[in-house]
Amino acid sequence: MFPEGVRLEHKMPQQVMIRKALAEGYAIPAFNFSDIWELLAIVDAAKEEHAHVYVASNMKVIASMGYGFAAAMGLEAGRETEGNIALHLDHCNSVEQCCAAVDAGYNSVMIDASVKSLDENIEMSKRVAEYAHSRGCLVEAELGRIQGNTMEGSYDGGEFLADTQECIRLVTETGVDSLAVGIGNAHGFYKAPPRLNIERLKEIHSRVSVPLVLHGGTGIPDEQIRQCIENGIAKVNVGTLLHSTYLDTLKKELSRDWDGYGIMDRFAAVRDAVKEKCIRWIKLCGSDRRY
Repeated sequence: MFPEGVRLEHKMPQQVMIRKALAEGYAIPAFNFSDIWELLAIVDAAKEEHAHVYVASNMKVIASMGYGFAAAMGLEAGRETEGNIALHLDHCNSVEQCCAAVDAGYNSVMIDASVKSLDENIEMSKRVAEYAHSRGCLVEAELGRIQGNTMEGSYDGGEFLADTQECIRLVTETGVDSLAVGIGNAHGFYKAPPRLNIERLKEIHSRVSVPLVLHGGTGIPDEQIRQCIENGIAKVNVGTLLHSTYLDTLKKELSRDWDGYGIMDRFAAVRDAVKEKCIRWIKLCGSDRRY
């Protein structure tokens, strides 16, 4: 929801991608990258499939390389695809850090205040939205709990579902552009087959106008992903699959005898393996052939 006065060209093309996905019934995969090799694999896949894609850096990546390097790589990915890759900050729980990402050139930022009270979540999300929108950047917020033990905290309780009335209030009072919802999804590898609450998702989708976001895509069966997309999910986050593929492939490559087999060759194998996983998710989400 861009405020009046923001010129259309400031929103093109990355800033309209998620709305286009919602309108046309597909989702955009948001791939988390940790270094240049993962990022290049994502770019390779997006270019080959002519796909709309988000490249996302979380706060561990920012702590490691800083906004300057992360933004430079992500923005170059956008240029490589003529603006069809958007650079996104994932799971940031600081208003100030979100604003720093906006200043660095990010197309999209996520303010994750889901562990706060609803009033605090609204207040923080509104502050980020006001700052980001004035500079042509999108904002994602979150309600409900994404289960698992990850960098943004540990949660394995029972009250994880996003509340529909709270979703309505947060979207209405903050003007955020998308909303991540907890519907039984989890970060990391699932310890048991995931059982997403599609009925709750349907209910939320019927009551709010913004695109919805599904975190924890790794391990969710294809059919459930398709059901989510049919019911308002316009962005699906995938990270663990890429990271595990990267490390498994690198371990295999490092087990080879040296024998003149160089570093670039080893990372080329990593890049190809991660690219293959990205292509599968692009096609599953229906984001291929979009430009």
